[in-house]
Amino acid sequence: MALFGRDREQEPRGQRPEAAPPSGPAPREVKMFEREKAQPQETTAGTSAFLGKGSRVNGKLAFEGAVRIEGQVEGEIAAEETLTIGESAVLKAKINGTSVVVHGQVTGDIAARSLLELHATAKVVGNISSPRLVVHEGAIFEGQCAMGGAQAAAGKKKKPDFSALLGGQAAEDVPPTLQPDSTR
Repeated sequence: MALFGRDREQEPRGQRPEAAPPSGPAPREVKMFEREKAQPQETTAGTSAFLGKGSRVNGKLAFEGAVRIEGQVEGEIAAEETLTIGESAVLKAKINGTSVVVHGQVTGDIAARSLLELHATAKVVGNISSPRLVVHEGAIFEGQCAMGGAQAAAGKKKKPDFSALLGGQAAEDVPPTLQPDSTR
């Protein structure tokens, strides 16, 4: 016990440095969920354009950098970098972009050159084309999907080649009963 008592005897009572009152005003206590509300879920760092929740745009939009849309857009959208469609966004547009990330509602066709990502809150009604597609659980998609890379983005359809399955013969040389339905 002498070990513990000796430290206290050397310091005068009530003058410990860690017990000193703070020099400035006391910080306001923050409740656990209040902190999450104050900070946005996704940061907009690196975003070159932002259309907020109350904005409405009709017409053609073209963006060179990354863009985030939270408002309403009707028309056409072209983005050279990442296009993020926020949860509060309502779009009736034809969309072309390198990477398209959807959290909100889109009515219209989407063509992504690199990646299309539909998050849980996304609702897309229209045709989509992208070489890479990510659909999170809960996302709603109604339409057709093409995943042929540059061909899908350009809308080109190539006739399938069944010659390997038909023993190297051209489709014209094969009896009609063995030909695929599309060549008859």
